[in-house]
Amino acid sequence: MNNYLEIKKVLNNNVIIAAHPEHKEVVVIGKGIGFGKKAKDVLEAKQIEKMFVLKNERDREQYKLLVPHVSEKLIELMNDIMLYIQEKAESPLNEHIHIALTDHISFAIKRLKQGFTVDNPFLVETKMLYPEEYKIAEGVVQLLNSRLQIILPEGEIGFIALHIYSSLTNSDLSSVNQNSRLIAQLVSLIETNLHLTLDQESIHYLRLIRHLQYAIERVKNGEKVEESQGFAELLKKEYPICYNLAWKLVKVMQKELQLPVYEAESIYLTMHLQRLVKAEQV
Repeated sequence: MNNYLEIKKVLNNNVIIAAHPEHKEVVVIGKGIGFGKKAKDVLEAKQIEKMFVLKNERDREQYKLLVPHVSEKLIELMNDIMLYIQEKAESPLNEHIHIALTDHISFAIKRLKQGFTVDNPFLVETKMLYPEEYKIAEGVVQLLNSRLQIILPEGEIGFIALHIYSSLTNSDLSSVNQNSRLIAQLVSLIETNLHLTLDQESIHYLRLIRHLQYAIERVKNGEKVEESQGFAELLKKEYPICYNLAWKLVKVMQKELQLPVYEAESIYLTMHLQRLVKAEQV
């Protein structure tokens, strides 16, 4: 990086947009970095705490619009949060997280101050599906609570974990959310049809969640699962309740994902459901 950058726009005292010889525009963050500055002023490299590139023009414009509506204290804290996430994560973050997570946390804090809380019905599923991201999100919430003297609801850990997972895997957040919602829907259907309440802390529940997650990912990726000839008929005869339920689950996946589901998925689901029933009877 050059020893200096030219300022293009000051967003607030801690965030500016600067010209960069390789990336056209970069977002530069630093405590008091924009104080008393204006366009075309020169910024020294030693003043920069964090610099990131929003390659997508739409992302750049969104960030420019977002920052003036977020408190400078939170913007400064978000810099520490991003550094914390990157330090704990094993892969690089997609830079879009700077917009998405800042916007989410800012809105969550506003809701909290207004006395509103949003339940997270997929908290348990998120914790089990993305344990590493969940652990990082716990640290993020602790940072927010201690630095801002607030108490965010536990559900925010799950929401933040999904943002982190989405960024680390370059996945669309809506797709990640869809997986969690669908899994919760499938689990509810299983409990209703099998007349049981699953222990969310048990290894059986964890295995079920992971099996459903892998099945959804296979469907989304168009992966075909091999099946044994005649095995379906055998399972249908031996375990009719689990077999019929497996097909109900397959139909829900087809409807929600708008994708075909191979018959072999129903076979593997039947086997898993039967193991689950047997475990619950012990």
